[in-house]
Amino acid sequence: MALTEAGPLALTSGDSDTVYKPAGVFTRPKSGATGWKSWLTTVDHKKIGIMYGAAALFFFIIGGVEALLIRVQLWAPRGTLLSADQYNQVFTMHGTTMIFLVVMPIGAAFANYLMPLQIGARDVAYPRINAFSFWAFLFGGVFLNSSWLLGGGADGGWFNYAPNNGVIFSPTHGIDFWNLGLIITGVASLAGAVNLIVTVLNMRAPGMTLMKMPIFTWMTLVTQFLLLFAIPVLTAAQILLMMDRLFDANFFNVAKGANPLLWEHLFWIFGHPEVYLMILPAFGIVSEILPTFARKPIFGYPFIVFSGIAIGFMGWGVWAHHMFVSGIGPISVTTFALTTMFIAVPTGVKILNWTATMWGGKLSFTSPMLFSIGLVTMFTIGGLSGVTHSVAPADTQQTDTYYIVAHFHYVLFGGAFFGFMAGFYFYWPKVFGYLLNEKLGKANFWLMLLGFNLTFAPMHILGLQGMSRRIYTYDAGYGFELWNKVATIGAFTLASSIALFIFNIFYSKSKAKNLPAPGADPWDARTIEWMIPSPTPEYNFDPIPTVSRVDDFWYRKYGETKDGKLVRIAATDDVVQKLSDGKHIHLPSPSYWPIVLAFGMPIAAYGLIFNLWLALVGAIIIVGGLYGWVLEPPDDPEASHDDDGTDTHASGGGDAAVTGTSESADQSNELDPAKEAETVG
Repeated sequence: MALTEAGPLALTSGDSDTVYKPAGVFTRPKSGATGWKSWLTTVDHKKIGIMYGAAALFFFIIGGVEALLIRVQLWAPRGTLLSADQYNQVFTMHGTTMIFLVVMPIGAAFANYLMPLQIGARDVAYPRINAFSFWAFLFGGVFLNSSWLLGGGADGGWFNYAPNNGVIFSPTHGIDFWNLGLIITGVASLAGAVNLIVTVLNMRAPGMTLMKMPIFTWMTLVTQFLLLFAIPVLTAAQILLMMDRLFDANFFNVAKGANPLLWEHLFWIFGHPEVYLMILPAFGIVSEILPTFARKPIFGYPFIVFSGIAIGFMGWGVWAHHMFVSGIGPISVTTFALTTMFIAVPTGVKILNWTATMWGGKLSFTSPMLFSIGLVTMFTIGGLSGVTHSVAPADTQQTDTYYIVAHFHYVLFGGAFFGFMAGFYFYWPKVFGYLLNEKLGKANFWLMLLGFNLTFAPMHILGLQGMSRRIYTYDAGYGFELWNKVATIGAFTLASSIALFIFNIFYSKSKAKNLPAPGADPWDARTIEWMIPSPTPEYNFDPIPTVSRVDDFWYRKYGETKDGKLVRIAATDDVVQKLSDGKHIHLPSPSYWPIVLAFGMPIAAYGLIFNLWLALVGAIIIVGGLYGWVLEPPDDPEASHDDDGTDTHASGGGDAAVTGTSESADQSNELDPAKEAETVG
């Protein structure tokens, strides 16, 4: 495109006399809480995103310790660290923790923090519902892990197949904790999904059509729709299980004529979309990082977007490939084998687009870039091993062996977690205002890559040699000793990489005091969340920018000459917003009702397990929380307009954060073609 005379888009404001005051610091309306107490009542999507991430890392440490216990137990034949029953509990809680309390909430952390920034919004659509979703997740996770102190954890695997999940085969309360804890976290996921869907559809900045949204926002949107439709299926199955275990129903009782296969169908109708809702946020993060450090736009933006949407749709048609050995019949096996082959296509499209983005680019191998490349390579290996499962005879041999364990760890750890690590290093300065140490970051990557492959690559071999998963020990002489030792060494190497990451956080924070601030745009990034100061101001944007194209921030800084040469047309400081005093912005006030409402849910769950009177207490807290929530007044009902009449508020106390921003915000999201032609190419 040719460089025009128009220059970069100007930041617009409804009031031409707006004066920025860099020294001004805006705070939300007073709530009476300061310091750590303010985090209990916050409705700020950024603080909620940080809390999601912190809680997920806490649960990650718990799940990691459980993984190390498994590997120590399997270090040598006839291990004695754990009994058979303890081993069942540890691997069940490890899988459950990593999936529901680590990978999913880390995705929610990035979605909560970044998505409103990427679409130019002041906040999410329903700030108090957003706060409730976090507290419900946290209390559900704590409730789930409290089973360790109250009789032991669940022992039926993270999938808890019927009839093994019944009282006859699991008479302790571990599965009750698992069941009710995941119902609570499911409510949290549903609340968060509705909130983020409405936010994306209704609160985009002027000019930002759907096909101008950043790819991370697109992947977040697809993920929320998957959550919206998948979680109710699991919740329905869990309610049936709760009725079976606590109230003597017979939904899965074979002796009463029930069919336990119902649980498998319900669980995997949820369980396979679950795989994609865990991986898609990481795909979105990597799709933001690769173009930044390749110094070129993402290759095939529409293809990446529509492949993500295709994954969301096709993910509903492959669930029974988890059930090839369950007796569902040859026609079903053939059908789901074919759909499993087909779903590899949109994922392959992403791999090819990422590769093409890097091809010919001016690559900069920073820590975020290394972790992103790690995702592309490790996920490709995991995807290829997964495609082998679409061949039903091969799947029959591989099912319930360590080959399966290797596959899904390559997909979920090598895929999702490598992507999240890339996101941590990439977005850390935007969130906290300082960079993580690059040397430690690169050491973190290589240590994690080495530990990951040492841990899970040998499991392919163990599985093909016939080692069954979920066995707590094995005999000598089967050829399992060497590769189990290698995997255990790898697990501790992997744990050391996580320890190095945590050390990097504190080390970098201590050193940041003596280093210059990284600024709003330390990576020379492409999307509009980088055009606001770091760490992000309370109000996000002031004023809300008008967006003209994908990677709008990049094209405010760069243009192309007629011969295609990239030229800088504006200094970063000229297009980055300055701190505003924010006096004309009204944001939702903090509220303690979300935490009150969420707190009632585990109380009710404890009551269902131990004493129904306690369940009544929990119900009273829930109803009281709802009542207080509904009647809570807004912080300033009259403050919906500035003195000059410019509507620049987000909601006062209600949940819908209506973001009036400027006169430009009242315009259609579609830019006038004549104005668009003036934009820098």
